[in-house]
Amino acid sequence: MQAIDFYLVDAFSETAFGGNPAAVCPLNAWLPDETLLKMAQQHNQSETAFFVCTKGGIELRWFTTLTEVNLCGHATLAAAYVLFNELDYPDSRIHFDTASGRLTVSREGDWMTLDFPACPTQSQTPPPEMLSALGISHYVDARKGRAWVLVLENREQVEAVTPDFSAMAPGEHKVAVTARDEGEYDFVSRFFSPGVAVPEDPVTGSAHTMLIPYWSERLGKTEMFARQVSARGGDIRCKLKGDRVRMGGQASLYMKGTVFLR
Repeated sequence: MQAIDFYLVDAFSETAFGGNPAAVCPLNAWLPDETLLKMAQQHNQSETAFFVCTKGGIELRWFTTLTEVNLCGHATLAAAYVLFNELDYPDSRIHFDTASGRLTVSREGDWMTLDFPACPTQSQTPPPEMLSALGISHYVDARKGRAWVLVLENREQVEAVTPDFSAMAPGEHKVAVTARDEGEYDFVSRFFSPGVAVPEDPVTGSAHTMLIPYWSERLGKTEMFARQVSARGGDIRCKLKGDRVRMGGQASLYMKGTVFLR
């Protein structure tokens, strides 16, 4: 029987029940992909992060309950939290080797900052079926990068979106809905991806690789403060630096234990 440490971390939140929960499992060596997927299904979180520390660095992978994905911000933040706070990682900066290249997480006090590649977007006309499934009849701007970005007029419209997830799943299902905010935040957003078993993602780092460059250009600033206005919600300190984005957030440990594999 193999015993594997297990952590459940609320990423992009300083307290429990906020932000985006991710399961984290440090491994001594990679298990078969089928086993990793079954573990993610058993954990039943939007993402499970697995990492292996090697002589060459720290290899990191992410699984939803349906498949492996090539980029996940909140599970990367959760994995870094475990290394920093539970496994006594000695440095203030962690480098992860991933399917999206080398990703860095640095720590300053209670805040950790993800350093990810920026994702440019291009103006495109969204499919009518997707707009219908989202219940959106009017938008300010529509862009396409690693997912769709739909810009609405204000925060209230973003909060009011009520998607038909069953209608979204067969087609274009990865969508960030966003708007400029008039309060303490520069912009707000929500993110939907029912096609990979994540109907609404509470706080989404990968979406902000698109949103940060977009809003930086529109607002004329490189440092911003954002809020993902899901039911759980989360704050992100945003910075655009060349072709990289930096996303700062906090995290909170909710649970830890042991997984037993026979």
